[in-house]
Parts: sequence; structure tokens; C-alpha cells
Amino acid sequence: MIDRLPLNALRAFVFAARHESFKAAAYDLHVTPGAISRHIKQLEVTLGADLFVRHPQGVSLTVRGARLAAEASEAFSRLARSVETARMQSNGASQLTVSASPSLIQHWLLPRLADFEARHPDIGLALEASAQLVEPGWQEDRAQLAIRYGQGPWSGVRSQPLMSETLFPVCAPSLLEKGPPLETPADLARHTLLHVKWLSNQAALFPGWRDWLQAAGAHEVTIDVHRRYSLFGLALDQAIAGHGVALATSVLAADRLASGVLVAPFGTRHVMDSPFSYDLIMPAGGDVPAAASAFAHWLIDQAARFRRDSS
Repeated sequence: MIDRLPLNALRAFVFAARHESFKAAAYDLHVTPGAISRHIKQLEVTLGADLFVRHPQGVSLTVRGARLAAEASEAFSRLARSVETARMQSNGASQLTVSASPSLIQHWLLPRLADFEARHPDIGLALEASAQLVEPGWQEDRAQLAIRYGQGPWSGVRSQPLMSETLFPVCAPSLLEKGPPLETPADLARHTLLHVKWLSNQAALFPGWRDWLQAAGAHEVTIDVHRRYSLFGLALDQAIAGHGVALATSVLAADRLASGVLVAPFGTRHVMDSPFSYDLIMPAGGDVPAAASAFAHWLIDQAARFRRDSS
């Protein structure tokens, strides 16, 4: 079957799904938007289903498209990890694979990773983006460490708490300048709310807009699901682009708030504690390899610094 897979079309789809934009995908892949559109159409014909909804403002993923995007992104990540493993082994370097959610990798881990690489240039690090729980193992063909997001305890592994978080609305500064007023939670009735529904066994336990609005005393705001995303990172990107208001987590939004591309319209008011947290997990038994130990100590230190800076 692999000889029949439309790999170029799948690659174009993964990038288009990441941005929910054919133009942005074309920029990343150094091709034309027309080429991306043709690849997506080829894939839709092959599958016999629409992956995007086309509208005047751009495109948005269908439910089937969101599921395929999550699975295809994970598959490409595994392929990239295998290639990187082979490369690092040929160079004689220590190889370490870490699994984490795509949004945490994109919005929190990657901006801090240069520090680890500078401290440990002899360790070849591969990141495996997965929204599902990955049980780590010391074998070379799987992730040795994982950062899990949800409600512990995690059975069958050793775990170390990293970060808890809060929930609050965020949007682009331009939305406050040009859009309807956004001074109280009730004002959200006049704005597009960006929803996140990711593929996880614990997703149903996570608070959504309805929970936050009830906690904020804005019961009258109607929840219309115009835009739904499978990843928090996608919702934040759309909020940055001015397409609506996202219910953000403090961990993922921190760097974007610090840079000014996102703002919290209600400041420190109406902040809701999240029932989820981040934990570092590793295999329950066996000696911890030196590379895994180095990364674990570095990660725990980075999490502690983040907590201090956020307090």
C-alpha cells in the first residue's frame, strides 16, 4: 500500500492543516498556493471526502480533515524521528527521543530548546509530536521520555510534576482596536469564539467555553461553534491572525503574551484554574540513560523557572 500513498499530497495537507491556509502552506513548502490546492484536491478525490471547508475568508478543516491532520502529522513526525535516529547513530552521538503534545512542542518547548542544545551538543534530540499518551521505554525505537498533559496519576511509569496552568481568553491586539468592545465576558457574544477539541481520552474532562463563561457569570452568551481545532496551537495561531478569541492555557500563551502578539482582554480577571497539568514520565524500571537524565534535569529546571516567572 505504501507505493500508492500520495505522499506529496499528504505533506501539502499537513502544512495546510497546520495553518488552515493554502497560502501559508505554500510559503513553507516554497511552492505556489495553486500547487497546494491541487494536492489537496487530489487527496480529497482519493479519500472521497472533503478535508477543508472553503469560504471567502480562507479554509477550515472538516471533522474528517482534523482527524487526518492529527494522524498524518504524527506519522510524519515518526518518520522524521527515524531518519534523525539513523543520522545521529551514524555520527556516533547519543540519541534521545522525547514525546510531547504538538502544541506544547510548538509553543513552549521549541523556544527553550536552544539552551539544552548549547549545554549538551553531544546529545541528538528528536521530538515526537503526539496528542495521545505515549508510554516511554528505554528501547532505541521508541520515545524514552514523554511530557504528558492531563490528569494523573499515570500508571506503570515514573512521573515528575512540571507545570499546572490557568485558562483565560486571548485575542490579537487588533481585535480590541477594530472589533466590537471586549470589556466584560458578556461582550464575547459579539465575537467569534475559537474552540479546541483534541483527540485524547481525557479531552472530555477539559473545560471549554461554556464552563469558562459560567464561571465568569456570562451565562447568556450563546456558544456557536463556527471554528473548531484539534490543537491548541492552531487556535492560538488563528487568534493571532485576528480571526477570533481563543480560550488559552497560561503555559501555551505565555510567550505570545510576552511578545505582544496576543493580549488577555480581561487581564487577571476571570482566570480559571485548569484541571490538567504537565508531567514528565519515564519507564518505571531500568537504569536511566545519561542522555535521558540530562534532559530530565534540564526540563525540570526550565519548568521551575517558568513557574517562578509566572507567579
